[in-house]
Amino acid sequence: MAEAGLADAVAAVAAEAGALALRHWRTDFARWEKAPNDPVSQVDLDVNTLLHARLSALLPDAGWLSEETADNADRLACGRVWVVDPIDGTRDFIRGRDGWAVSVALVEQGRVTIGVLDAPARGDIFRAALGQGATRNGAAIQVGDRRVFSGSRVPTDGLPKVDSDLVVVAKPNSIALRIAMVAADEADLVATLRWGYEWDIAAAALIAAEAGASVTDAFGAPLAFNTASAQAFGVLATTPGIHAAAVERLSERARTLSA
Repeated sequence: MAEAGLADAVAAVAAEAGALALRHWRTDFARWEKAPNDPVSQVDLDVNTLLHARLSALLPDAGWLSEETADNADRLACGRVWVVDPIDGTRDFIRGRDGWAVSVALVEQGRVTIGVLDAPARGDIFRAALGQGATRNGAAIQVGDRRVFSGSRVPTDGLPKVDSDLVVVAKPNSIALRIAMVAADEADLVATLRWGYEWDIAAAALIAAEAGASVTDAFGAPLAFNTASAQAFGVLATTPGIHAAAVERLSERARTLSA
């Protein structure tokens, strides 16, 4: 469990990073593609630099894993590792939409112990510390109590015919914010069926779990962090009452897509 006061310090760093990003949001800034359909901006890099400096000052012995930093295997020998996405939801950031957030997590021995999502364009700050619950703007949040899979709210742009019994709700580009929607009882189900990186989900996974959600990979297995690949196949965040049904619904697709 993280020591007292560290979570507040992490939230302060995330707020500083969020403020930096917000100053450049909806302005003219450099942006390009790291690879096809993989956008990045100068703001992502500037926020990454700020986070690295501030978080490293908090815990000089901690390793570092970030979307915008070349990975270094030295982190695997560290007991504590910062797992960071400077701007999760870069597409929304570039388009001037508000579905982005600064995502900061502290991982200790493979478990997330502190998670912060700072979403200044939405006026939202989600926080969690292991064993201490989750909050949104200082107020405790709790996952919903849905137990029937059909009718579950899903933040998505659209549903395939096989999932037409589900209900579409507004989708931010940030996967972390979508997971936080489950934590805040604004959605019942978030699922991805692709290989994804730890920095996308680390903070949000703790926030959702501390709010009472069930959070696993796409197959229903526990998530691990600071792994060698820094990847997992999919994420599944749901109300506890529909998690088994969600795993069953997605199992065949998950097996096919992960092969």
